[in-house]
Amino acid sequence: MHNPPYATELKPYGRALVALAEQRDDVICLSGDLTRQTEIDLFQERFPERFVHAGMAEANMISMAGAMAREGLQPFVHTFGVFATRRPYDQIVNAVAYPNLPVRLIGFMPGISSPGGPSHQAIEDVAIMRALPNFTVIDVADALEIAQVVPHLATIPGPVYLRLKRGEIPIIFETDHELRLDKAHILTDGDDVALVTNGMMLAASLDAARTLAGAGVGVKIVHVPVVKPLDSATVRRAVEQARVVVTAENHSVIGGLGSAVAEVIAEAGLARPLRRVGMQDTFAEGSRTAPYLFEKYGLSTQALIDSVWAHLGHDGAAPIAERQELAVGEYQPV
Repeated sequence: MHNPPYATELKPYGRALVALAEQRDDVICLSGDLTRQTEIDLFQERFPERFVHAGMAEANMISMAGAMAREGLQPFVHTFGVFATRRPYDQIVNAVAYPNLPVRLIGFMPGISSPGGPSHQAIEDVAIMRALPNFTVIDVADALEIAQVVPHLATIPGPVYLRLKRGEIPIIFETDHELRLDKAHILTDGDDVALVTNGMMLAASLDAARTLAGAGVGVKIVHVPVVKPLDSATVRRAVEQARVVVTAENHSVIGGLGSAVAEVIAEAGLARPLRRVGMQDTFAEGSRTAPYLFEKYGLSTQALIDSVWAHLGHDGAAPIAERQELAVGEYQPV
């Protein structure tokens, strides 16, 4: 893995979708009036005959995608996560999930990465999509995983929900990293804490693990790009080897990754204390910047360090995360 500050890559999803469409003429791209904002202006320019502008009518867009899938096509549906899931949920259930069709819902601006207030913040999208039979739910962490996950999507027989940060995406992994959809990834080793995370919280978790290692705390980071179906075996082994468990997600702590890990712990009968870092059953406010929100709602690197430190019962102040000056095009979590 690279060290922070991370270099970034612009529009990795949009370029990966174009590359997939060059190999498969059954790939169809749908936009919910957020074409440039979801990186698919690249697809529209390259394949205008396979691009559908569905407008701000997400329920209709989902129904169209279901019909296209019934005709043997591979519809990729794009809008912000909150509009991809919460608004057209009934259509997703009846036109996609129940008939188990290969529709790919791509939801951008997950969690509080959108500063637009509750109407634009998908803090419950993983929870509601996890609850649907037949759906695969994915939350990848960097530009390399985004490039790798797109061709994977076309091989999954049923529907998929993929949540993505948009725009300039950090490059965390080296090029030899291979995204697995059937396995969680153990990225660091340590027997004090099992830190289970994914998506935008991976970079903060890696930073927290480095700082905690300097204070003598061993952290085993379990990166879980696929929340459903969850690789329960890997999560269980990590939990068994740790004193305490912490989950970190850019989502409500109710129903998301933390809940999935809690289910593994409970069903396996493991006696491990669990702490969930995420949105604590509250809506976020609107803001001019997303980093402010990550700080305010306890999703920062320092909040993770403080949580692990307290969870282990250490006395005294927790170690402080190092911050670096960022150049243009570099990324470091808050």
